[in-house]
Amino acid sequence: MLALTLAILIPLSLVRDVIHERQRYRAEAVADVVRAYAGPQALAGPVLTVPYTEWANVLEPDAAGAMRSVRKRVTRQWTFFPAQLRVSGPLVPTVRRRGIYEVPLYAWNGDVRAEFDVTLPSDATADAQREIGTPVMSYGIADVRGIRGTPRLQIDGRVTALREGHGVRDTGGLHARLEAPDGARLRYSTQLALDLAGAESLAIFPLGTRNDVRLTSTWPHPSFQGRSPADSRVGAEGFAAQWQLASVATDVQREYLAGHAMQPLPAVDERTLDALGVVLTDPVDAYSQADRATKYGLLFVLLTFVGFFMFELIRALPIHPIQYGLVGLAIAIFFLLLVSLSEHVAFGLAYAIAAFACIGLIAFYLTAVLRSAMRGLGFGAMLALLYAALYGLLISEDNALVLGAGLLFVILAAIMIVTRHVDWYRVAAVPTRTM
Repeated sequence: MLALTLAILIPLSLVRDVIHERQRYRAEAVADVVRAYAGPQALAGPVLTVPYTEWANVLEPDAAGAMRSVRKRVTRQWTFFPAQLRVSGPLVPTVRRRGIYEVPLYAWNGDVRAEFDVTLPSDATADAQREIGTPVMSYGIADVRGIRGTPRLQIDGRVTALREGHGVRDTGGLHARLEAPDGARLRYSTQLALDLAGAESLAIFPLGTRNDVRLTSTWPHPSFQGRSPADSRVGAEGFAAQWQLASVATDVQREYLAGHAMQPLPAVDERTLDALGVVLTDPVDAYSQADRATKYGLLFVLLTFVGFFMFELIRALPIHPIQYGLVGLAIAIFFLLLVSLSEHVAFGLAYAIAAFACIGLIAFYLTAVLRSAMRGLGFGAMLALLYAALYGLLISEDNALVLGAGLLFVILAAIMIVTRHVDWYRVAAVPTRTM
């Protein structure tokens, strides 16, 4: 029995390879849609940058390579973040197909408002001859191909021309050049109206001292990323989420000043700014569900073979190793059917069809193997309960461990109860065939 159980691992492994291959095909379909539409989006800003030039002593190598102090005119800049940042707007979702695969897309009608109240440093010495340059208001956008129409920027109620590019960093985005300041204090009230298209996710970077981010959509299956929303409502009609965050509770400003990258969700690493946002998840990812199901494949085969052994032990019904193997292969094919059907119909329906087909085949076959239609149907009923339990594990991901542990306990208890009067020494003394 052990050898047959291990042998069934080969077709189960092949099925998992098929699942991973189909997942790669889906990733290629998503990449194809992204190339033609727009990718996952991220918004950082606005950020106010004020350049200046002054005389300063800097270290430079001489002809011999030794460092020496040289007085020259250098260009530097100050970076200021908004005192208050408010981001809101609905995400209007759509789904685009590539072959049999579906990719969730959206159009975001964004409203980005910010308040700046900053004072330029006055730490320059008299001989520095500091000169203030033209301030730049910058917005970072992950994929500018997603900009639809003409964004509208108002500063202090006046429409201000936007230019392409971030303006300060070598990244995508928009920027506006402001009038040179006539004093040390700069106060701006900004509002950006932006129609932004994207795929799968939207990230907002909370660069303000105080941040209020509100997102709504009719998509019923969001996955909130970064900090959890302070308030969220999710239902069949969609979701609404609000984040309220202060700069002292995040390192985003420090990371921005350090030059860390702005990446969309969920592609994050140690050099990516900490974002707030949402991923429009697939309500039922058939491949991940099927992959999880195959992890229980060995358990299914083992429990089925244990059931066969119990019939042999209690009913004295000899079962040939080939019959063990055929039933094990039928169980393995269930997972292949599940993957192929779930690409065309809902996962629950695919599961029901594949389970009905395999259980029906096994029950029909066992009516002859066990020499009784009732025994074959009874064994089929036992398999139906097992498949139902597996489906419960798949749809209850958060409770999968406790449900799986409970299922194993019940099965072990049943086996112990049924075999509590078996004399195992006597059974072991009886010559049996090798499986």
